[in-house]
Amino acid sequence: MSNQILTEVSAQMKKTVEHTLHEFSTIHTGKASPTMVESVMVEAYGSAVPLKSCAAITTPDARLIQIQPWDKGLTRAIEKAVQLANIGVHPVADGNLIRLPFPELSRERRQQFVKTVRRLAEEGCIAVRHARRDAIETAKQQKKNGQISQDDETRLEEDIQEATDKFTKDIDISLAHKEKELLTLWFVPLRSFILLTTRFYSEAFSLPAKFKLDRIS
Repeated sequence: MSNQILTEVSAQMKKTVEHTLHEFSTIHTGKASPTMVESVMVEAYGSAVPLKSCAAITTPDARLIQIQPWDKGLTRAIEKAVQLANIGVHPVADGNLIRLPFPELSRERRQQFVKTVRRLAEEGCIAVRHARRDAIETAKQQKKNGQISQDDETRLEEDIQEATDKFTKDIDISLAHKEKELLTLWFVPLRSFILLTTRFYSEAFSLPAKFKLDRIS
């Protein structure tokens, strides 16, 4: 019986951590990541499916997500789904591709996001502690009813506390990682910038091929 209590509370705590990490993932840091859109639900073939199941999602650089539908007919539906997901980035359709350019976050905006993730982390830790409290109360009640011994109750409370410490630590570690992401400035690599700029002017002014190669080599 005591094992069942520990198993159930551990599963509940794990679910809380997973929910907290999911909430973290919805806050973008200015650095593009496929996980930000993978779970966006798209209306396809008469049902709602995750974006990752109907398109290839890549990050050509740190500030851009590129989506390529496996079925060209879903391009519009994917574009609409991303817009409705309200992730703070406007999708730009380009033929069979959908691009999500992430603007650089201001310092003030980053600080606001840090406050938000700290709040989410605290809410997660509180939920874990509430699960601990309920599990310990269940253990005490079972001891009172004669279902478990005093030694069983003591060991169970120790195991519950150990699980509590583990899952709150998981949240703390993820919080520290998220804060670091939010406070780190991400820039498009210089070579990528040169390539993109040269390509633009080459196409706009029909510069000779030799010029292109000389300038980006």
